[in-house]
Amino acid sequence: MEETSWLAELLANNFVRGLAVGLLIAFAFWVRSLIKVRTLHGDIRKLRGHLQTKFEIESAENERRKEEMNQLRQERDNLRNMIQVLNQKPGKQEIRQAQVYQKAAEIMFEKSPGFAPAWQITLREAEEEMRNAEKGLIPFFKRITSSSPAAAPAAEHKASQHGKRHLELDDPANL
Repeated sequence: MEETSWLAELLANNFVRGLAVGLLIAFAFWVRSLIKVRTLHGDIRKLRGHLQTKFEIESAENERRKEEMNQLRQERDNLRNMIQVLNQKPGKQEIRQAQVYQKAAEIMFEKSPGFAPAWQITLREAEEEMRNAEKGLIPFFKRITSSSPAAAPAAEHKASQHGKRHLELDDPANL
C-alpha cells in the first residue's frame, strides 16, 4: 500500500501536477511541429518539382527563340544579298533608257561647247547622292520626293531666294 500512497502523494503535489500538464502540452506541441515539418517538406518537394518543370519549359522556349532568331538573321542576310543582286541587275527598260541617255549626252557634247563641264559636275553630284542613298545616309522618302518633278521647281525657287544658285567648276583632270 505504500506504493499507492507514494503515487497518490506524488499526484497530490501541485508542482508535479503542473509539471505533468506542462510536459503534456510540450509533447502536444512537439507532435504538432513534427506534423508541420513533414507537411512543409512535402510542400518544398512539390515546389522544387514545379520549379524544375518551369526551368525546363523556359529552357526549351529560349532554345526555340534562339533558333528562330538565327533563322530570321539568316533570312535577313539572304534578303540583303538578294536586294544587292537585284539592284545590280538592270532590266531591259533600264538598259534601253540608259542607252538613250548616253546617246543624248553624246549629242549634247557635240552641239553645246559649255555642256561638258556642267554635265561632269552634275554627274558627280548625282553619283555621290546615290552612294549616300545606298549607304542609308539619305532617307528613302527624301530620295523619292527630291526626284519628283513637282519638288524640283520648289527647290529652285528656294535656292534663288537665298542667293545660293551658282555652279562650281572642278578641274576634270583631278577626278
